[in-house]
Amino acid sequence: MPLTDMLLRNRKPESKPFKLADGGGLYLLVKPNGTRSWRLDYRFATKRKTLSIGLYPTVSLSDARQRREDAKRLIANGQDPSVKKRLDRIHLANSHANTFALVAEEYLGKMKRDGKAEATIEKNRWMMVELAAPLARRPISEISAVEVLEALRSIERSGRIESALATRAAIGRVFRYAIATARAENDPSYALRGALQRPQVVSHAALTKPEAVAGLMRAVFEYEGWPTLVGALKLQALCFARPGETRHMEWSEIDFGEARWTIPAEKTKMRRTHDVPLSRQALEVISGMRPYSGDHRYVFTSMMSGKSVLSENSMNSALRRMGFSSAEHTAHGFRATASTLLNEAKLFDGDVIEAQLAHQEPKKVRRVYNRAEYWDERVRMMQWWADEIDGMRFAIR
Repeated sequence: MPLTDMLLRNRKPESKPFKLADGGGLYLLVKPNGTRSWRLDYRFATKRKTLSIGLYPTVSLSDARQRREDAKRLIANGQDPSVKKRLDRIHLANSHANTFALVAEEYLGKMKRDGKAEATIEKNRWMMVELAAPLARRPISEISAVEVLEALRSIERSGRIESALATRAAIGRVFRYAIATARAENDPSYALRGALQRPQVVSHAALTKPEAVAGLMRAVFEYEGWPTLVGALKLQALCFARPGETRHMEWSEIDFGEARWTIPAEKTKMRRTHDVPLSRQALEVISGMRPYSGDHRYVFTSMMSGKSVLSENSMNSALRRMGFSSAEHTAHGFRATASTLLNEAKLFDGDVIEAQLAHQEPKKVRRVYNRAEYWDERVRMMQWWADEIDGMRFAIR
């Protein structure tokens, strides 16, 4: 006779365990201590087996019957319900162990093994770990598009529109890596294309008029701040490398005898080793960092405890404190400043200037041919530029 809820609620435990059968192999095992657990007896591959379904009343009578039918369908399809339950438990445990944070760290490790630039890895870590923090503890296989969107909207609401877009792309890379390593089945960030605000594309702000550049150079070389930050700003003006390359300059990259700074390929945008001639002024700036960072790996160490290099926005923040707005000049803008004034001087061939800026030559054959060209011309140009900066700084106002 089928069981009823009234019977189950009223039946008291006895001194020995007993069963209350519902039919089809389903029964409730009642123990002397009052524990009531659903069991299902069945046969699979000629063997008699028992499946534990759960405790009553957490698992109701109707739920137990539904699970009995589910088990029968599995058996009819050649699957053992006990084996499936064990595999589901393992899958659930693995799912909760594989959080977004864990997979993100693995992906960052892969980027390092693949030889990605340290600046690129650092930027991805900032997005995947700090900006995507709301997703960190969630099992990556359970994260929905709505959760990702909320995390990105939070970034967007803070005014960091470009960071929100970049973080969506970074989150997508983590999910695609999880898919490739069998820990997720889809990338929820893909559905969010077009969901975020798009920024207006603008060039890096830069001062290019001689009078304005002179004021900028005086401000930079007279700025009183953390010594390594001041040094980085000066070198940015003198060498006009990409800001990330300047911030990550290492002592091992400097050849004082040859007056050369060799930026490894993994640190450059074009993934090519780039040699920078160092003027007398640039060498003086670098040498001046020894009391502050001479026993460290990096030349321009951070002013913040626990940080190895200056932060990404440190130079821009200093420019703001000098009175230059983000619409006037940026750390990256020193490249445009130098390029403009060097071209206007008409003393150096355009290819020499482009080579110093480490711009990619569009024609492959010419790019290979010119890889080691213009060194002597660039040495003369970089010394001329450093002397020009001095001239602007000390000119009568």
